[in-house]
Amino acid sequence: MHRMIIDFHTHVFTAHIRENRADYLRRDSCFRELYSHPESKLATAEDVVNHMDECGVDQSVILNFNWQSNGICRETNDYILESVTLNSTKLVGFCTVQPSAGDDAIKELERCIRNGIKGIGEIRPQVHNNKCVVDSVIQQIMELAVKHNLIVLLHASEPVGHQYSGKGDLTPGVLYPYILDFPDVKFVCAHWGGGLPFYALMPEVDHALNNVYFDTAATPFLYKPNIFKQMIDIIGSDKILFGSDYPLMSSKRIIDQIEAVNLDSEDKNKILWQNAQNLLSGS
Repeated sequence: MHRMIIDFHTHVFTAHIRENRADYLRRDSCFRELYSHPESKLATAEDVVNHMDECGVDQSVILNFNWQSNGICRETNDYILESVTLNSTKLVGFCTVQPSAGDDAIKELERCIRNGIKGIGEIRPQVHNNKCVVDSVIQQIMELAVKHNLIVLLHASEPVGHQYSGKGDLTPGVLYPYILDFPDVKFVCAHWGGGLPFYALMPEVDHALNNVYFDTAATPFLYKPNIFKQMIDIIGSDKILFGSDYPLMSSKRIIDQIEAVNLDSEDKNKILWQNAQNLLSGS
């Protein structure tokens, strides 16, 4: 039987954004922080599908970006919804909204929900609120996420280690209170949650992470390969989702890393596809 592979963390941009990068760099500070370098890759949905075929990936979650403008959120959400319609068996779409837009952000999220979006992300809560203050718009977004069984994918970063473009300061100490405020939301913390799972050795943290999952995006840039076995020991393989962060990194690079660490076949299947399939299906 063919083993599926689901990449839970890829990014897409429209061809228009790629061709007019300088304009969007000028218009958006978050985009500027991550994509100012001319060698920073921007992938279209077509690029993702072609890459999947090359790497043997069956399905990918295509994430939006933490745009500062709700207008750009809408523009890019449209592209993601259209791409999923054209590649319904291969792509799963996540949208984004800008909470500072108030009611317009809620209306945009509701529009995306009506059109079949599966989640929200990749978001950076401190870009929305400087101190992750839970304002009424964030509260409404999270209520809609619970009501419609949406997954919320959060960027995360390590409090120590090397600096890199876009690292930010969404460290475990910042993410944890946010998770505590919304215990019914299904969160996915990117990049191993910036190390948050290590604190699951504390019983109260383990309990608080009941609805929280962690993806493997960009692992080779961040951790030694034995991160997989360490995290399985601490949080269990049920909580880990294979994600690449394509086009930053090839899906195959992390698939090869998972194969190289000789995980139990059941753990490997959970990480590579079963957890993602269960989460996306709402089970």
